[in-house]
Amino acid sequence: MLRKIFCILLLMCFIFCGCGTKKHANDFKTIKKRGRIIVGVRSDTRPFGYRDINGNLQGFDIDLARSIAKHIFADSGAVEFVPVTAENRMSMLTSEKVDIVIATMSITDQRRMIVDFSQPYYVAGQAILVRNNQNIASIRQLNGRKVIIVYGSTGEMSVRINAPEAIIRGYKDYGLAYKALKRGDADAMIADDTILYNLALDDPTVKILKKRFSKEPYAVAFRKGAASKQLKNAINFQIDFLEHSGELYKMKKKWGIWK
Repeated sequence: MLRKIFCILLLMCFIFCGCGTKKHANDFKTIKKRGRIIVGVRSDTRPFGYRDINGNLQGFDIDLARSIAKHIFADSGAVEFVPVTAENRMSMLTSEKVDIVIATMSITDQRRMIVDFSQPYYVAGQAILVRNNQNIASIRQLNGRKVIIVYGSTGEMSVRINAPEAIIRGYKDYGLAYKALKRGDADAMIADDTILYNLALDDPTVKILKKRFSKEPYAVAFRKGAASKQLKNAINFQIDFLEHSGELYKMKKKWGIWK
């Protein structure tokens, strides 16, 4: 009986832990064999990832993904884009729906527990967007007021730390969040400054408060573990090349996000 129980437990270990049965021993080799890299990107965060009037994905993160594809395959077109949200981008990665995520994703200690990151390719800062008729000058004044965040972003943590009595209203994407602010469903919206700048670019009825409340280093995300090591090294090499060659600066200037 004990032998039978032991065999059952051992079988369960192989099934649930995947002992010796990992699907991909090396993500880089799997991608090379496939002939394209599958990248999770945003479609609602101009200028990093958005759809143009023809429905095509454009933006800084899109250009970075194409540059990575060119480095790996000598073909910038060897990339497949999969739209993700702030809420589902890590699950899309860990469930192997995408190979990597390039989606305005900042490095945090909590996220490091689930995924690995490349070196940063951009540093944003969180800011607050309000309607012009709102008498709000600082994050502390959000206590007792309704504040909009996007699910899965780091904005909620900033609000809870700096304005613990604020009433948080969450939305799935930045477009919906911005419309809610314009309707008056909340008093303010917090997000990375580059995203807010482009939401409010041609809108004189809103303003961005001057102070920044964090540094948000954007990076490419990978599945955690040894299988991603070669892919991570290849992408870090390309980011480093783009940085030192001046190409990264040109990309930032193209999309109006250089600092």
